[in-house]
Amino acid sequence: MTELKFYQPEDLSELDYILDETQLQYTATPKQALEKIEERNQKSDFFAYPVTVFYQGKIAGFFVLDFGDDKFDLTEDPDSVLLRSFSIHPDFQGKGIGRSAMTEADHFIRQHFTDCNEIVLAVNEKNSQAFQLYIKTGYGFDGRKREGRSGTQFLMFKKL
Repeated sequence: MTELKFYQPEDLSELDYILDETQLQYTATPKQALEKIEERNQKSDFFAYPVTVFYQGKIAGFFVLDFGDDKFDLTEDPDSVLLRSFSIHPDFQGKGIGRSAMTEADHFIRQHFTDCNEIVLAVNEKNSQAFQLYIKTGYGFDGRKREGRSGTQFLMFKKL
């Protein structure tokens, strides 16, 4: 069973996992994402919420729900959220946890952010595995793209 909870500092030791070089081209590690959130918080930008993914009670992954202005690169909807820095611990990959976490994210967002009506994300065009995961969990792709740090990204969305 997959469960999502807001990140707690005691989660950090188990979230300090290493992703392979390919994955690092496409996403930040949890530690990198948390450092970026801390930098933003020091500038009074408190719009990013880290989320820990649990599988059978063990920490299995991480992502960030970002309500800041970065989302406007992907949507014009002020009631949307940008899902970013999604990763699954290497020990838990290939078990359907990513898919389950993306399904649970819908419920989690509806429960905690009742005004949110859309999830947006960007996925590198070369990251076909992640693209397929998002398609299978109900995200749409209407052909919009942008240039990211590692090349072209597909802009995806899901109405809640």
